[in-house]
Amino acid sequence: MTLALHAGAPATSGRRVAGALLRDRGAVLSTAFLALVVLMAIGAPLISAITGHGPNDFDTAAVNTDLGGVPHGAFGGISAEHPLGVEPQNGRDILARIAYGARVSLLIAVAATALTTLLGVVLGMLAGFYRGWADQVICRVMDFLMAFPALIFMIAILSSLPQGNKEVLLVVVISVFGWPYLARVVRGQTMTLANREFVEAARASGASTGALVFKEILPNLRNSLIVMTTLAVPGYVGTEAGLSFLGVGVAPPTPSWGQMISSSVGWYAVDPMYFAIPGAFLFLTVLSLTVLGDRLRAAFDAGEAS
Repeated sequence: MTLALHAGAPATSGRRVAGALLRDRGAVLSTAFLALVVLMAIGAPLISAITGHGPNDFDTAAVNTDLGGVPHGAFGGISAEHPLGVEPQNGRDILARIAYGARVSLLIAVAATALTTLLGVVLGMLAGFYRGWADQVICRVMDFLMAFPALIFMIAILSSLPQGNKEVLLVVVISVFGWPYLARVVRGQTMTLANREFVEAARASGASTGALVFKEILPNLRNSLIVMTTLAVPGYVGTEAGLSFLGVGVAPPTPSWGQMISSSVGWYAVDPMYFAIPGAFLFLTVLSLTVLGDRLRAAFDAGEAS
C-alpha cells in the first residue's frame, strides 16, 4: 500500500501544483521573467555576437569625453546599437554586461543552493534519524554557525582569502553559513517521520537503514525541500550582489549586477539609468524567485490540507 501511494503521488501532486501555478497570475509573470533572465544568461555570447559588443569591449564613441564620459544621447545612451545604453567613461554595453552578469549571479546562487541543500539534507537527516551523539555534534555545529553574523564574517573571510577563483569561493562561503537553516528543518521533519507507522512497518519487515532513509523518509521531505530551495535562490542572488557591491565578491572585469550597481554610485545625478537598469534586473529577479517560491509553498500546503 505504501509503495502504491509513493508511485501514484508524485504525478498527481505535480499536475495539481502545475495547475495551481498556471492559474496564479503572479506565478506566471514571475516564471516568464525568470525564463527571460535564464535565456539571457544562456544566450549571452549570442547577444554579444548580434550586438557586436562584448561585456568588456570599450566604445569610446558612445560617450562624451568632453563631459567626463557621460553617454551620448538620452537615457544613458540607449540606442539601436546599445539597446540598454552604455556605461559612463568607458562605453561598455550594458545589455552584454547584464546578460553575462545574469550568468554569474544565477550560477553562483544555484550552485550555492545545491551545495547548501546537499549539506543540509545529509546532516539534518543524520541528526534526526540517528539522534544520540550524532545529533548532539551536528546540532552544536549548527548552533555555532548560526550564532555568527553571517554577512560580516563572509566579508572578512572573502577579504582575507587569495583572489583566485572568486566564484567558487563565494559558493563555498555562502554554503558554509547557509546549510544549518535547512538542516534544522530537515532534522525536525526526519525525527517526526522516523516515528510514523509506515517507517515502523518497513523497519519491522527488515528494511535496511538505507531503504528507510532513501525510500521512506527522503521522498516525504520532497515538498519541503522544493519550497525551501526555491526560496533560498533569491536570498543567494541578493547575497552575491551584496558582496560584489561591497567589493569582496566577483572581481572585475567579470560582470556582476552588484558590481555594476556599486560602480554606478558616482553617476546617480548625471546618468541614473546606469543604476536603474541593473538595479531593476536584480530587484525583479529576486522578487520573481520569492513570489514563485511563495506560490509553490501555498500550492503544496493546499494539497496537504486536502
